[in-house]
Amino acid sequence: MQSDQPFSFVHILQLCPRVPYPPHDGGAIAMYDVAAGLARAGHRVTVLAINTPKHHQPATAFHHLGPNVRLLTVDVDTRLSPMRALRNLLLGKLPYNVERFVSPAVEARLAELLGTEQFDAVQIEGTFMAWYVDTIKRLAPALPVVLRAHNVEYTIWQMLAEREHNVLKRAYLQHLARRLQQFEHSVLPRFNAVAAITEPDQKRLRRLGCQEPVVFVPAGVDLDRFQRDPTIRPRPRTLFMIGSLNWLPNLEGLDWFLQQVWPQARAQYPELELHIAGKDTPERIKNLQLPGVTIHGFVESAARFMQEYELMLVPLLSGGGMRIKIIEGMALGKCIMSTGLGSEGIHVRDGFDIVLCDEPSEWVERLGRYYRGELGQQAIGEEAAHTIARLYDNRRVVESFLDLYTILTPAPRAAAR
Repeated sequence: MQSDQPFSFVHILQLCPRVPYPPHDGGAIAMYDVAAGLARAGHRVTVLAINTPKHHQPATAFHHLGPNVRLLTVDVDTRLSPMRALRNLLLGKLPYNVERFVSPAVEARLAELLGTEQFDAVQIEGTFMAWYVDTIKRLAPALPVVLRAHNVEYTIWQMLAEREHNVLKRAYLQHLARRLQQFEHSVLPRFNAVAAITEPDQKRLRRLGCQEPVVFVPAGVDLDRFQRDPTIRPRPRTLFMIGSLNWLPNLEGLDWFLQQVWPQARAQYPELELHIAGKDTPERIKNLQLPGVTIHGFVESAARFMQEYELMLVPLLSGGGMRIKIIEGMALGKCIMSTGLGSEGIHVRDGFDIVLCDEPSEWVERLGRYYRGELGQQAIGEEAAHTIARLYDNRRVVESFLDLYTILTPAPRAAAR
């Protein structure tokens, strides 16, 4: 999508379900990199973020980005509560996942901003914040409102429910999926535009009835943040996983790998090592005592951790959106072994710039090829780095958003710096 004229010096209001800093996990990275990228290109961004107990940050968290980015926060207790979840199940009108982020204080701050300042567009980050679209439409009916759809949320919960063996838990997950589907079907078409993070999600959002433009804008990589360190030599015959372990699909995939793949792989290839890193690692994972497995918990530098080991694993079975850790690993020249679902939405080719496998037997066979030096992981990793540089540089992502804002406001005013 290319605009006829550059959209100079926009002022974007970015509404986030958490302060997207530090950029350690996929959601935070996706939000942070857009704000940072717009600022570096000379545009202004006002970030209005819910300051959650789990990800609480000071008001100075974005000062390093310079004067073009302003962070405003509202404290909201979004913690999971069994009592509130039960009350929502019996009486709630919204899915519990969404209800946790609805706040009169956020509404009031929105009203203050929209009543006193001029913006060129509002970008709402994700389904859980989509409820606020009606507030914005009521207060500023002419202002374009864009949804950045990190996932089509209901599909994640559908997939989790399908593989859940506990009858009660499966019923609850199915209930959440149904309510999320109803919410997304009702609310998402109210946006002026939707930016899907993958092409499969773009098709799903169109089926939900979202009005055009429904565009594909992938997540990107800040290539300055993911430069290879030539002094780091990865240890041979090492596998690694990295990702937030408070996200159910990541935890599900890890459990599946440890139960269905690792016992066979370790028995056949005894020198293999598996290194697992991720924030909010559950105690039961920290306490695992499995031969060849090291649990690192949270690591300060994902880029350094990735470079210390050889083969990156992404055994994802559920989920939507884009796996940002995959494109970060690719940027560092890592060979990645993933399920087909894990790589969904990323333009890769099996055996060329990624290795894809789904069945446990396929995983064990390809790990054997790696173990014997037959996988060609170095060449695959180099092609992966080329793919990222060509398609997923964060500067391209920012240009795509600017094109979208231009389409929505064909005669923009020139905002002051």
